[in-house]
Amino acid sequence: MTSGSEQVLELLPLVFAAPQQALARAEEVLRTDPSVLHASVAHQVIGIWQRDWGDMTMALHHLRRARDLAVRAESAEREGDVLAALGVALVHSGRTRQGLAALERGVEVSSGHTRARVLFRRAYASWVLGLHREALEDVRRAIPVLRQVDDVIWTARALTLRATVHLAVGAVERAEADFAAAETLFDTTGQDHDKADGVESRGLAAFRSGDVPAALKLFDEAEDRYAKLGTPSFMLYIRRCEVLMAAGLASEALGQADSAIKVLDGIGGQSTRKAELLLVASKAARLAGDPHTAIARAALAVRLFAGQRRPWWETHARLVLIEARVAAGRGSGRLVADAADVADRLASFGAPAAPEASLLAGRIALGLGWTADAERHLAVAARSRRSGPPLARMTGWAAQALRAEAAGSARGVLEACRRGLDVLDDHRMTLGATELRARATEQGAELAALAQRASLDSGSPRRLLVWSERWRATALSTPPTRPPADPALLSDLTAFREIAARADAARMEGRPVPALEREQRRLEREIRSRTLHIRGDSPGDGHRFDPTRLLERLGDDTRLVELAVLDGRVQVLLCGQGRVRRFEAGRVADAEREAEHVQAGLRRLAHPGADARLPLVEAAGRRLEELLLGPAAAHLGQGPVVIVPPGRLHRVPWALLPSLRERVLSVSPSASGWLRARDTEPPPDRRQVLVRGPGLATEGAEVPELAARYAGSMVLEDDYARVPRVLEQLDGAALAHIAAHGSFRVESPLFSSLRMADGPLIVHDFERLDRSPYRIILSCCDTARFATVGADELLGLVTALLPLGTAGVVACSAPVNDAAVVPLMLALHKGLAAGLSLAEALRDARAALPGDATHQATGWAFTAFGAA
Repeated sequence: MTSGSEQVLELLPLVFAAPQQALARAEEVLRTDPSVLHASVAHQVIGIWQRDWGDMTMALHHLRRARDLAVRAESAEREGDVLAALGVALVHSGRTRQGLAALERGVEVSSGHTRARVLFRRAYASWVLGLHREALEDVRRAIPVLRQVDDVIWTARALTLRATVHLAVGAVERAEADFAAAETLFDTTGQDHDKADGVESRGLAAFRSGDVPAALKLFDEAEDRYAKLGTPSFMLYIRRCEVLMAAGLASEALGQADSAIKVLDGIGGQSTRKAELLLVASKAARLAGDPHTAIARAALAVRLFAGQRRPWWETHARLVLIEARVAAGRGSGRLVADAADVADRLASFGAPAAPEASLLAGRIALGLGWTADAERHLAVAARSRRSGPPLARMTGWAAQALRAEAAGSARGVLEACRRGLDVLDDHRMTLGATELRARATEQGAELAALAQRASLDSGSPRRLLVWSERWRATALSTPPTRPPADPALLSDLTAFREIAARADAARMEGRPVPALEREQRRLEREIRSRTLHIRGDSPGDGHRFDPTRLLERLGDDTRLVELAVLDGRVQVLLCGQGRVRRFEAGRVADAEREAEHVQAGLRRLAHPGADARLPLVEAAGRRLEELLLGPAAAHLGQGPVVIVPPGRLHRVPWALLPSLRERVLSVSPSASGWLRARDTEPPPDRRQVLVRGPGLATEGAEVPELAARYAGSMVLEDDYARVPRVLEQLDGAALAHIAAHGSFRVESPLFSSLRMADGPLIVHDFERLDRSPYRIILSCCDTARFATVGADELLGLVTALLPLGTAGVVACSAPVNDAAVVPLMLALHKGLAAGLSLAEALRDARAALPGDATHQATGWAFTAFGAA
């Protein structure tokens, strides 16, 4: 064979090593009046490139041309190889019969080494179609031949494909072995695209084994590799969306899936991938609470899969369609039958999702009162509780809990819920990032609600308290895993601060900032991505809430009021004097609306001249008390009160409620959290740190007075109030007072910030502290705002501090009058200097304020969190 022939034939492996280079060289070959054989190869290369990364119409044109030229060249091996590539393209374009016929013809005309490659590609097409047994059979036949001729690249591809098929049917250990073997082989080649695919495949294996951080890290690495090659990977988008959904980031997954569909439509790409993207988009929309979008996406996916003759995929899309219809309130006997049929079909395919479909059928049947049918379906689903990945076992325990509830066994419900939440706890602690830990709790919301309902029905307030605590503010139960010494993360944080500071300065000067905002968003994505990669390094403390210990620590005077929401109503659990009592209050939806009215009233009262609105705000406070405390308000005693509200009520200004207005009052995300704060020892170093950020209306007027009061305190202001210096001084301080502009990011709460001289101090910065200050006072607006995520979790500045060693925080939940804050802060510190707790000092500081509406509203807006 001539040197020129060798160079042309080398284009085929080059298409997966350097795709753009292979495309350019193939086009150059066609411009040089090539031989029939060379032209066939060039058209095949262009067809493969278009098939995988471009226009399917163009792909089919070039591959058919390559086939015709191979026939003219009278080369059976060349014809078989092209038919295999053409068959895969036809399958991806939705022409399944034609594709399988082309692949069958390719097997017939080829032999030996070429036939093994054709068998591999037929196996790949079978995997795309969901024909997993057929795929495994063809790979079984291909691998020995490829190994015999020492074809490293195609052996590695075949091992990767076999591993992927194993994952589809739940054989994770077999898949991991094949992925490892394939990666070892790929490392000896220059096939950069195959190497990127190998990284992506390892990410998929990590996800299937339950390691979400590793999956996200590997997918990001694969994306970087694909970007360097200039090739999109729609399969990567699909897989990443699956991981995002498992991590509780459904809205993010929906956005990425819809964006990928738009790109795919724009290039006229593979219809098979479009159907798969529609499937993950429908799942994401359902999980994000948008059943109507889920129905639309799933219905289209069902039609596409049916047209493509892909029953495995079509059945999965039907499952999501039924789930979305149920979520939209369309439960019916027909849906029970449909869900049962889907479960049977998934089981026949060996699909891991079969128990999920059985659980769905049982849940719908229960809603219709069909207890016998429900028991049959739930019993099947419950079998998955003993083995498999965490979320599959969760499905099994949920089914078991529903069975017990239908049978009237409260003990059975509680046992199933305990076991299921234990599984999710173990999974949650593999996540290092606070955001992922918080969002993962959504998976346990149903089990927690079932246990609370069973506890309520049992008539035991103490049991209800235990289960209310079991799944409340769990992300705060242990500190987030500190990131390793990562220079790239530190560099990104520094760059983010610089860009954010430049953008703020430009806005103040009226200059346009779109380029700066784009760069800021890019850096935010980088920072967030790096933090999501962190794997949990703590197995959890094994803590189980002990109400006896709580009652002992409360003593005779203090009352702890935990609010639980069951079936839309507030259940008040009043703890103190050695017992737990239950009272029923109002509807939580009414309380949420009233809280929003109060927030609007406080915003108006922050401006002088709004005194006439004060009676309206006070009246709203009385209504809130009735809705939130009900008859329990008359049993609070005379001592301190600790309020433990659910996440959805975090914006209530509790000091406004009449029965709490003149009390020593603190708020905690959970009773367990209050106990931990109570047991937190102050640091031996009694260091005080006072920080004054830039641009304050009062210029942080309280800080100089506090500096004079606290002899030897560290004062950070002007250019000294830079984030690295501030973090260094805050670490392990006994008391920190920060006067700085607060900014809450509802869409990205961990980028909520305090403005320092060099830019924003964000939650991610606080999480790098070894120990946050024992007491911390945040004197500006919006520092006590949170995002509610997961089952009952809060993300924000205050909740970032509590797991890191802070025992008490004073922060503000509403816009306030800056001038009125100064006397409140000075009075607060006067109480602290006299040895009072934060809650005691804040109570006295409110009482010391002038009686006008602006000062009263300012006092109500601040809350003491924790127990210091």
